[in-house]
Amino acid sequence: MTLIAERLAALRSHHQCALIAFLTAGDPNLATTEQALLALDQNGADILELGVPYSDPLADGPVIQAAATRALVGGTQLDDVLAMVARLTPQLRAPIVLFTYYNPILNRGLEAFLDAVAQAGVKGLVVPDLPLEESDALLAATAEREIDLILLVAPTSSEARIEAIAQRSQGFIYLVSVTGVTGMREAVQSRVQALLGKLRQVTDKPIGVGFGISGPEQAKQMRDWGADAVIVGSAFVKRLADLDDPEPVATLGQFCKSLKAAIE
Repeated sequence: MTLIAERLAALRSHHQCALIAFLTAGDPNLATTEQALLALDQNGADILELGVPYSDPLADGPVIQAAATRALVGGTQLDDVLAMVARLTPQLRAPIVLFTYYNPILNRGLEAFLDAVAQAGVKGLVVPDLPLEESDALLAATAEREIDLILLVAPTSSEARIEAIAQRSQGFIYLVSVTGVTGMREAVQSRVQALLGKLRQVTDKPIGVGFGISGPEQAKQMRDWGADAVIVGSAFVKRLADLDDPEPVATLGQFCKSLKAAIE
């Protein structure tokens, strides 16, 4: 069992829901990202999802797109992100999941990319533009390195596709709560409850729900509907980028604590 699976299984055994917190690496700079990851880890985040900034994101909404653009303008590169992760992982309780599009993997080469990621201490990988039909090589290579390749189920997925993704996903299943891109929304679509039910019929793997969760009330709703994990991204990224806040990292930590309290 991988570290991510162990963490989620332990929480599930105590009837607890996990909090997965997302940040964009390098926004506003890697030093701040490092401080923010530590703050999230210390304030209840069970898994940390770290986005590698990319110029043409397909799944990211305006908040995370803007963060990626700022990080790229600031010179953030993959090697810098992995060096930071390598320094940080010995200090963290929560495992790190890397969120990246497939082009950086292809550019470096699958084996070389995964070797570098594994050496840095990354425990999971989310590649939102990787179709299930093209995932065999990456699934095999991540399994060899005890890195979980976490696959996404969309609201538009057919029942047959939901079952196929559930069978192949490693660590947990990432259930996208909305049709569209990431971002904060006032309400989470009620179809999520039905999708959770469909997944439960075909798998006992943990299910994390993401896209559109912006506060404690929505996080609690996901827990009450049966999610094993709640994934929050844009709400964290927006707070860290608030130029009017003199202590954004502290604000981030308090918000993380409120989310975790809502789902315990």
